[in-house]
Amino acid sequence: MDLLDLINLPNTRVLDVTKSKNGNVTITIETTESSVPCRNCGKELKCCHSTDKDRKLRHLPVFGRPTYIVYKPHRYLCEDCDDQPTTTATPSWHKQNSSYTVDYETHILMELVNSTIVDVCVKERLSEGSVKGVVNRHIEGRINWKSISQIGVLGIDEISLQKGYKDYVTLITCRVDGVVRLLSVIKGREKAKIKVFLKSIPKKLKRTVEAICTDMYDGYVNAAKEVFKKKTVVVIDRFHVAKLYRRELDSYRQKILAQLKKELSAREYDKLKGAMHILRKGNECSSKKEKAVVSELFSHSSELMEAYRLGLKLTQIFNTHMSKEEAVNKINAWIKEVRRSNLLCFNKFMKTLRKYKSEIANYFIDRNTSAFVEGINNKAKVLKRRCYGIFNIKHLFQRLHLDISGYRLFLGKSAC
Repeated sequence: MDLLDLINLPNTRVLDVTKSKNGNVTITIETTESSVPCRNCGKELKCCHSTDKDRKLRHLPVFGRPTYIVYKPHRYLCEDCDDQPTTTATPSWHKQNSSYTVDYETHILMELVNSTIVDVCVKERLSEGSVKGVVNRHIEGRINWKSISQIGVLGIDEISLQKGYKDYVTLITCRVDGVVRLLSVIKGREKAKIKVFLKSIPKKLKRTVEAICTDMYDGYVNAAKEVFKKKTVVVIDRFHVAKLYRRELDSYRQKILAQLKKELSAREYDKLKGAMHILRKGNECSSKKEKAVVSELFSHSSELMEAYRLGLKLTQIFNTHMSKEEAVNKINAWIKEVRRSNLLCFNKFMKTLRKYKSEIANYFIDRNTSAFVEGINNKAKVLKRRCYGIFNIKHLFQRLHLDISGYRLFLGKSAC
């Protein structure tokens, strides 16, 4: 293997190699292209007229040493155009107006995945402006629809840029064959803004949307319905539904335990220690000792036992494979059973369930969930903390896109 193979720059010839006192390696090369298209008429030019001034580019390190490439671009003369303009040859391994080779810029982007600009600057001894310039040259600030052939399942959710300030951004993502992509980062979560983006999806791609997964926020649900109408099912995520009724169960448990603490002796109440944790964990995962604690609690409150049973029954409905029609019938039967029980702890949840019953039951069509959306949300929150906040929407899109798709973009399908 020779030096040319190591530096991996096609259509070049090595002229000289030097090493400076500080250990930097400088490789002087000459390009060997045979022709270039004229920048005016497009004709292939084969007559090399002169050379441009030296270009010095940072390249991937050779044997761990900082490496620079020096070359003089060839200039070709077009005799067919007016004023006989010259065209400077630009090799495939160098983008105009960049001080780095394409391979080195790819290396910078790879270093930036799951990292910060400051960290990359320190490692590579670069300025923040230089790293941001590389990101802007390779990562667009919004989705390029031409790079997508299919959307599949579309997900909508939000995160807060500043905790406690309701400074929301909406993340719109898609999943096709297990591969998740970021489609947009929208400032705020207003229905009008979501509709504008959904309408901007090219018609050809709209037809590839299999389902839209979201939580119970009216702005998202209504925007999706109004843009896609009845052509695409809107699915309210089952885990958001479960979170809602389990939250009400938790509140009811807390209320019952507070009453029992007043009514029971300290010794009797001590037998209920850990009941909250055990009930949240689920009966099937509990040990014999934990089940005994739950039994003790239920012996003091038949209402709590009934509420817990109804909560488990609804969970079992979602865990069972069935058609949407069967699911709707079972959910309706569950609602009637709750009414007969005279329990009040599910009242708030029942209103939500009746309002979104169709969208919730759409889960049973293909069992689509927002799990992939929550994964992206987590990445966004980690990115936000790692960078001590990113408030520029374009930069947030670029960095999140890089964290999600960087390995797949620069390492190929094997990295997925």
